[in-house]
Amino acid sequence: MKIKTILISQPEPSNENSPYSKLKRKHKVKIDFRPFIHVEGLTAKKVRSQKVDFSKFHNIILTSRNAVDHFFRIAEEMRFKVPDQTKYFCQSEAVAFYLQKYVVYRKRKIYVGNNSFDDLESTFEKFIGEKYLVPTSGSLNPRIVSKLDSFEISWERVQLYKTVVSDLSDLSDVYYDLLVFYSPLGIDSLFENFPDFKQNKTLIAVYGKTTLEAAKSKNLNVDIEVPTEESRSMAEGIENYLNK
Repeated sequence: MKIKTILISQPEPSNENSPYSKLKRKHKVKIDFRPFIHVEGLTAKKVRSQKVDFSKFHNIILTSRNAVDHFFRIAEEMRFKVPDQTKYFCQSEAVAFYLQKYVVYRKRKIYVGNNSFDDLESTFEKFIGEKYLVPTSGSLNPRIVSKLDSFEISWERVQLYKTVVSDLSDLSDVYYDLLVFYSPLGIDSLFENFPDFKQNKTLIAVYGKTTLEAAKSKNLNVDIEVPTEESRSMAEGIENYLNK
């Protein structure tokens, strides 16, 4: 089957020279972007109901940009002044760099992992007797939970935001040759918006094992799976499929 139209279930990249732009030009395909899920912040009232005293935590563990945004959002709404002495433990360089939106980077104690907290084990050991706060959505990756527990630190999770299904009703009569998913929630959104969805000749691309499992649980046939040794990114996976 020749692919002419592709729907990416994420926001459109701001970079005009993104890999998807190159796909458009090279293969003359139409690529649309539409988030199937979005993030909503919890109100200060709902955060207070969790009875977490922010003043007792001088160490913040940040796993994503959303965690950064909503930590400082809720601190402002609750009129909690984040102490300058607060230490930030970031899962990746991207998260640490994003912190500059809210703090003067060179004046804060910021520790960075290489896309995991493994590299920070010795750093956590230096502050073993202190408390750590982890701002999250409705859930926290079990691998992160297991890793933080293995450090034997005193940490507590607080939910500041949630991921919800987007309204896609305007796409009810729109068809694409290829649908691209990056998370299990994207798969859930598809069937919540279109309970009677039938795959028929539609091709499916997924990123990650959990997304693959979610697709299979809905009896979807997956045509493109990344990352693999041949295709490290989704754009590369689609490129290789088109070339074949």
